[in-house]
Amino acid sequence: MAYVLGKLVFLVLRPSNLLLLVALLGIVGLALRRRWAPYPLVAAVLGLAVVTLFPVGLWLTLPLEQRFPPPAGGYPPRVDGVVVLGGGIDGDISKARGQPSFGQTMERFAAIPELARRYPEARIVFTGGNAWSSGSDALSEAAVIAEFLRQQGIPEGRVMLEDRARSTRENATFSLVLAKPRPGERWLLVTSAMHMPRAMGVFRGAGWPELEAWPVDYRTTGRRALIVEPDMGAGLSQLDDAAYEWLALLYYHLLGYTDALFPAPT
Repeated sequence: MAYVLGKLVFLVLRPSNLLLLVALLGIVGLALRRRWAPYPLVAAVLGLAVVTLFPVGLWLTLPLEQRFPPPAGGYPPRVDGVVVLGGGIDGDISKARGQPSFGQTMERFAAIPELARRYPEARIVFTGGNAWSSGSDALSEAAVIAEFLRQQGIPEGRVMLEDRARSTRENATFSLVLAKPRPGERWLLVTSAMHMPRAMGVFRGAGWPELEAWPVDYRTTGRRALIVEPDMGAGLSQLDDAAYEWLALLYYHLLGYTDALFPAPT
């Protein structure tokens, strides 16, 4: 229930959708000859202008990505296990086209073959079921990753696949049962850098022992740019992604899935 409610709420609060709703409110007001009608229209246009001219989404993304840096010195000398989170896999297109279809989060999955070869004794878990937008007959993310790993020459069974999780909370709880991490083991958590604070907080709350962040899929350079090339589509997309993470951090904290509003390294 919490999963569905969160998705529905964000459909309304997604900045691009919210700007559209505000503009539609103004149009309805004009049709009804209301005196207040110009105000929502002006607000929507100004909002689009700000997002187009300034990298607001990247400004909001930067503190998320900086929160959990990768391990100092790069690859650790010893790793007992790796857990990789799904997301950004299109099960519908993958099934229709007969090949794995990935979005911006491809770096998460590209890390699996490299880590598998670098740490041949480490246990590796991938967790991902059907996305919110996927059809009932779409391939699960785990099924798509299984085909991707086969194409990369990774032996079947080398990576444990969890195919039920639809959310970060379910990623944490379902993969914990599958991985069975033991105290004192060194585990890496692989996900997008902007998603890492929420993921670390949720995994801690689900009972995972100490994890080390292995952030990938960076969207910023690490510096706060003052201006970028005007692009309304890119600006809205960046703002939507950043807003989703910040709102999800608040939502998960209210649900008790994380003990901190903005989880930090211990």
